[in-house]
Amino acid sequence: MAVLIAAGTLVAVPPARADDARPSDAELLAKCDNGTKKCVFHPSGPMTEFRGPRSQVGSDYPNCTSVPQRSSRSWSETTESSNSVGLSMTVTVGYEGLVNSFSTSITTSFEHTWRNAHTETSSTFVEVRPGEVGWLTRAPDMQKVSGTYELIFEDRFHGHRYWYVPFEAEGPVGTSSMAQRTRPMTEEEKAAWC
Repeated sequence: MAVLIAAGTLVAVPPARADDARPSDAELLAKCDNGTKKCVFHPSGPMTEFRGPRSQVGSDYPNCTSVPQRSSRSWSETTESSNSVGLSMTVTVGYEGLVNSFSTSITTSFEHTWRNAHTETSSTFVEVRPGEVGWLTRAPDMQKVSGTYELIFEDRFHGHRYWYVPFEAEGPVGTSSMAQRTRPMTEEEKAAWC
């Protein structure tokens, strides 16, 4: 016990306890329905949709002939959700309560189902002129929500019964934008592919 002298008065100050330190957000969220009597996600505003980053799907399609080529190409790509705490919402071992609480809150608040992952598979025709290389790009449509997790513990956890964790998540909507791209092959590409 430490003693503090303030304005000529002795005041006893209890020592800081190690278990009073603030746990990490991930540690708190791991306790969702695993030591809490309440674990609820409260959205702070409307869910928003946006276009995710564009990336190449499938491989390059070179045309080494002297005539335009049109061919069907198959591809598959999975888009997963992400969040501000860095927790996987698809691999739920240890975080089942968190995932269930989040999904239930989204459904209740927005009458909308949250997707933790979406795999899109398709066959697409690619048209490539002679001496060029073609490829396909995909930009997934995404959704984003921000809010706060409210956790109320049965017993004190790190010195407190009430904890609040800011939380933001992005996840796939299930649709995307596709585009076909072409450009002239470099001499190195012609040597490698043709």
